[in-house]
Amino acid sequence: MEIWHNPRCSKSRATLALLTGHGVEPSVRRYLDDPPTRAELEVVLAALGTEDPLAITRTGEPAFREQGLSGADRDTLLDALAAEPRLIERPVVLDGGRAVLGRPPENVLGLLEA
Repeated sequence: MEIWHNPRCSKSRATLALLTGHGVEPSVRRYLDDPPTRAELEVVLAALGTEDPLAITRTGEPAFREQGLSGADRDTLLDALAAEPRLIERPVVLDGGRAVLGRPPENVLGLLEA
């Protein structure tokens, strides 16, 4: 299991604590320091069961507005997420071919049940 983690984010910290509290020691990827590639973003979207990059986009981030991404096409959004990881919703938790967003943190419990 892997968590794309931002230690400054309360939801990310709570999700990591929930996982460790259930005996899971995920691989922690500080995605702001180690940004995912566009190909990795595609894998996450598939694991989430969607093709829409907005599912993992922080549309309230100033960079979203500054880059004029409202109404942008899929390719533009994916390129923006790869170039500016602050735009990626957090935390993302991956387990094999499945993924969830830890918003709320309890979303990750479904990964633990399988």
